[in-house]
Amino acid sequence: MKTDHEASLRRCGLKSTPHRLAMLALLERADQPMAAEQVYLDLRERDVVINLSTVYRALESLADKNLIRRLAVTGDGRALYEYNRSAHRHYLICLECKKIKAIDSCPLGGYEKALEDKTDFLIEGHRLDLYGYCPACRAALREKN
Repeated sequence: MKTDHEASLRRCGLKSTPHRLAMLALLERADQPMAAEQVYLDLRERDVVINLSTVYRALESLADKNLIRRLAVTGDGRALYEYNRSAHRHYLICLECKKIKAIDSCPLGGYEKALEDKTDFLIEGHRLDLYGYCPACRAALREKN
């Protein structure tokens, strides 16, 4: 029996390879978006034999087919990747430790609809990333002062 990831890959015209399946499973389990280097290290820890260039190529092909999402939320130009759950997400991003936390709901839905009605502009999506300091970093900063 085919797994959901195998079926998703085939629907998108991609071969179902062990590397792609491992990446999809890893990103689906992840609690926050991951950089390619993190994906590489996690796969190696799970005894998946892969090189970093293969990780980059596979992540890009998965993102091109919308099986995963490519995000640019770090401010340093690094792309992060997350499993595409077919629902957009917004993030809280710590300026100190760079930890990323997803916001469970979208605060812009009503505003988006009102703006469409007012401007007759068909809105296809939006992004909202909030930057600040997580509780651990705030506590560390207080201790320094």
